[in-house]
Amino acid sequence: MSEEQGTKDEVAPASPEIHFKPIVNLPKIELKSQEENEEEIFQMRAKLYRYDTAGDENLWKERGVGNVRILKHKLKKHTYRVLMRRDKTLKICANHLIDPEMELKVNCGSDRAWVWSVKADFADEEVKPETLAIKFANAENANKFKDVFQDCQKKIKDATPISDDNESDKLVQELEGLKVKEDETKEGQAEDKSDKTEPTDSEKEVDNTSKDENGKKEEEDIPEK
Repeated sequence: MSEEQGTKDEVAPASPEIHFKPIVNLPKIELKSQEENEEEIFQMRAKLYRYDTAGDENLWKERGVGNVRILKHKLKKHTYRVLMRRDKTLKICANHLIDPEMELKVNCGSDRAWVWSVKADFADEEVKPETLAIKFANAENANKFKDVFQDCQKKIKDATPISDDNESDKLVQELEGLKVKEDETKEGQAEDKSDKTEPTDSEKEVDNTSKDENGKKEEEDIPEK
């Protein structure tokens, strides 16, 4: 074996492990998604649009593609939220509570897209009204979203206390009763005043006579100087 072959067969010595001590130790920070008190009851991939009225022309603009989710709050009963994040960037493109007054409408006759209006959406870190449209891969997925959405609305509506109409009617009746009593009192006072007729001539003479007699008596009681 030649010297060159022996050199090739020799194994190079392992380099020592180099370890650098960190200058500053940073504690681990737990990132919160603000979803800790919520549970997911629906998730489906979709594409979201918003109706833009800020420009010269009113147009539908794509807001993002990702998973649209419906979350139920664990502590606040009957509170549901629509939350959607864009793929890769995870930036929020829809974030609003479900309200019983919202109405899902068919978009241009499509069986896999819905349109609804939101009074307060917080996707852009500021509360503002939005008109949103969401499009699914097929009609089946669109109907699943609609069923869960409307089921949440029904639960919210059933849990909302309805004002007691009987109590309000009773209060109105009591107020009307007070008004009637007050009117009757005024009428009674008017009748009492009308019953007091003017005295006749004979009664006037009696009054004058009594006054005259009293006057004379008073004059008699006054001693002369």
